[in-house]
Amino acid sequence: MKHSRCIPFAWAALALAFPISALADLSDTKTLSANTGLNLDTGAFTSSGNGDILWNGNTLTPQGNAKAANVGPAGGLTGLSKSVLDGFKLLASSAAIPSSTLVVGDVFVVFTNGGNTSGVLVTANSGSSITLQFTTFGVSGGSGGGPTISRVSNNSSDIPSGFPNSGITQGALFKIVGSGLAEDGDASLHDSQASGGLPTTLNGASVTVTSNGTTLVIPLYYATPAQIDGVMPANMPLSSSATLTVTHNGTASFTVQVVAAAPGLTTYNNGTVVAQDNARPTEFLGGLVTFTKSAPLGGVLIIWGSGFGATSDSDTAYTGAPHQTDVPYTVYIGGVQANVSYKGRTVYPGVSVFAVTVPQNAPQGCYVPMVAVASVNGNSIVSNTATLPIHAGGGPCSDPQLGYDGNQVSTLTGKSTVKNGVVFVGQTTSPGAGGSPTTSSAASAVFSSVTGTNYAGGNTVSIGGCIVLQSVSGGPTTTSTGLNAGTITVTGPNLSATALSTLSGFPGFYSAVIPAIPSTGGAYAFNGGGGPDVGGFTANVTLPNPLLTWDNQSVAATVSRSGGLTVSWSGGTSGSYVTITGSSLNSGATGTYTCIAPQADGHFFVPSYILLSLPAGTGTTSVANTTNFSTFNANSLDFGRAFGSVTISVNSSYN
Repeated sequence: MKHSRCIPFAWAALALAFPISALADLSDTKTLSANTGLNLDTGAFTSSGNGDILWNGNTLTPQGNAKAANVGPAGGLTGLSKSVLDGFKLLASSAAIPSSTLVVGDVFVVFTNGGNTSGVLVTANSGSSITLQFTTFGVSGGSGGGPTISRVSNNSSDIPSGFPNSGITQGALFKIVGSGLAEDGDASLHDSQASGGLPTTLNGASVTVTSNGTTLVIPLYYATPAQIDGVMPANMPLSSSATLTVTHNGTASFTVQVVAAAPGLTTYNNGTVVAQDNARPTEFLGGLVTFTKSAPLGGVLIIWGSGFGATSDSDTAYTGAPHQTDVPYTVYIGGVQANVSYKGRTVYPGVSVFAVTVPQNAPQGCYVPMVAVASVNGNSIVSNTATLPIHAGGGPCSDPQLGYDGNQVSTLTGKSTVKNGVVFVGQTTSPGAGGSPTTSSAASAVFSSVTGTNYAGGNTVSIGGCIVLQSVSGGPTTTSTGLNAGTITVTGPNLSATALSTLSGFPGFYSAVIPAIPSTGGAYAFNGGGGPDVGGFTANVTLPNPLLTWDNQSVAATVSRSGGLTVSWSGGTSGSYVTITGSSLNSGATGTYTCIAPQADGHFFVPSYILLSLPAGTGTTSVANTTNFSTFNANSLDFGRAFGSVTISVNSSYN
């Protein structure tokens, strides 16, 4: 395919190529020496008595009207949204948190003097100093103060610093997130076809990048107080420590890596890749692939992104004849290698596309994973993991084993508020003190109303695929409100009718400790009497005979990221699936992967391109069997699901 065929409807998807981060989140990592405070709303160090928290070498104490609550080890900040953290308000106080609690991996929440919510992760504690990674929700960037930079990332992947694929590529579109970056005013996307191309000053802001004596000016697409988007010059020398400087009422600098390739795939719907079906160029957004108009097997798609590699094209001006990058690429769709007929620039500076053919043997589903792997000097650089709806012949996608299809997902996606309920029975075996495994069983239910988020996507993947999350912050701030479902009871093997208890501070969450699930499984029945927010319901969960057994647990003690990982199992629910998850933490960077395989396969290989997206470090690996989802109905709920699960976890070292 010639590159000219990649761009006839490029204008239609350009807006989707510029995801704007939430204008109200601040993410940063700070090291506090003894008797140093921190303002979590600005990221600035403060003296004793000021700021939101003060570290004295032995304790961390809230300052002023700020309050804090310790959450405990939570696997990093991934998944800890504002709504989750706000659930700890009832537990928050002005009491000091002792150093013995603030171990590496510990998470606590601070409700700041400015009225915002901040999730904080301890990444190092030497006693004399402590290093904290934090995300503060609700921080507004004003135009009157000097600039602060919280993060710099590829505009499409948004992979934060600290990961092997987080660099900014020569010629790539990237974003700067912070506060006070520019004046309020013109927030429009500037046109590279205008006279002179992209401007270098917008709303009183300009950006430069410097390395080894070379300083270049960044062309800008737009500049707001909270975010600037620009293009890294293609002739910027490669560097492991270039200095990016924003000038606006002062200066702020940030260290970035300038690399030959760090591909990012642009997504929407909280993870769906921006892809256009080449057979539908005159349709909405040039044939955008959606849950109801899936990519067909054998179809040719245009995949949008950035950071694919430098070309000879202008960094500032529109071009009618863009070029491919020389960087070699392999693209996987559902783990199957896809044919790539074009890889390189679009007509727009900084924005790239792949032209790929969906393999005829690719898996089908609403969340089929897609990754692009660049080869640079013998090293594999992996993109973010996006998902792609695929269905033979197009039309609505379907994930029957996940309990829904494209029409259902699309309906939920279109709602500004979704009321949902989940009931489940679970058994978990995990490493205990001294390495001896411990097993616990519980029945739980969660009922909530979620507003201000897109229901689709997230950490979801279709059967046979893997997806990776890399502690990406930002995105829309959501509000989750628990729903009162009244009294809920559960019966099952060796279990008479038992009421699930509510948890103080977490409305809508119900749970009960139950006897160990028999190795032969059994049937559990939930009965909801109904409450002010949710009508009555019944739901059933049947666990299999025999339960899942992870047959080769020892292979996960030490994981070679470049070699991949094979896990094998026996037992489990016939016709269901097995979920393999792993996480790794290093210097505040947390990566988590999830893979789903048919239970009948008995084994699954986690590819190296998935594991290479994680930082080398320590973490866990888990293998779980989840029963096929069943649905239930209750008045006022948009969606209800029931399932059972058995999970086995071990500690892992990722090399």
